[in-house]
Amino acid sequence: MGDPPPRAPRLGAGGVLRVLMRGLPLALLVFGGLALTLLVRLIERPVWGVNRPLTPAITVAVCRGALRIIGLSVETQGTPMATPGAVVANHASWLDIFVLNAPQRVYFVSKAEVAGWPGIGWLARATGTVFIARDRAQAAAQAALFQSRLRAGHRLLFFPEGTSSDGQRVLPFKSTLFAAFFAPGLRERLAVQPVSVRYRAPEGCGARFYGWWGDMEFGPHLLRVLAAPRQGRVTVVYHAPLAVAAAGDRKTLAAACETRVRTGFGAPRPGSVKEG
Repeated sequence: MGDPPPRAPRLGAGGVLRVLMRGLPLALLVFGGLALTLLVRLIERPVWGVNRPLTPAITVAVCRGALRIIGLSVETQGTPMATPGAVVANHASWLDIFVLNAPQRVYFVSKAEVAGWPGIGWLARATGTVFIARDRAQAAAQAALFQSRLRAGHRLLFFPEGTSSDGQRVLPFKSTLFAAFFAPGLRERLAVQPVSVRYRAPEGCGARFYGWWGDMEFGPHLLRVLAAPRQGRVTVVYHAPLAVAAAGDRKTLAAACETRVRTGFGAPRPGSVKEG
């Protein structure tokens, strides 16, 4: 992606102070929300099973509060869909978790190794994340899990690029997970909503300030964001949902979603028509 990722910042006295002023309340909010979620799940699990009527509201509240603490402004265009199905978006940063969870109840789909990450893995498991292993031998079992969550009415959110970028581009979409929408009894009633997430760096910072990609470590990037004297903003564009039944197959659906996500960056896919 061009130049290598930036080095970890050296924090001056002001940067350290900002990290403390933002980081401490952020940690209290996130891990306090985690503790509350785990307590409520003790009631949800035996009563409602896979359904989670209460804990998603905690996740939404925590994500909204986290964005306020960090100071990242969010501009929303369009409306999150209310129908069953899934949301697909470009992936630029760990901040996407807060940004995309704040306006609606969704369940993320993530690579299996995230489940073992300290802190983030605990949060992901507690909030009902669906973990997918990159193993063809488990493909059938994972497709069944994916479909069971969709049949339960869960609105799943995943990143078809398969990795995060520097936030300045949209990578090609992989079509593998789209196959689950075409299962009998699902394709006729599901829709997929493409979402474009565009970050704008704080004044005086490089355009890729919020991007988290390549071999960048989470800790240094977190400190860099928390230490910034000013924060930028993020624009979230909710495109019109696409009916799964109207797509011929998973590759067609993936390509259509990619095209719409690209329009949110002002760069439609070659050969496509930009939405009006």
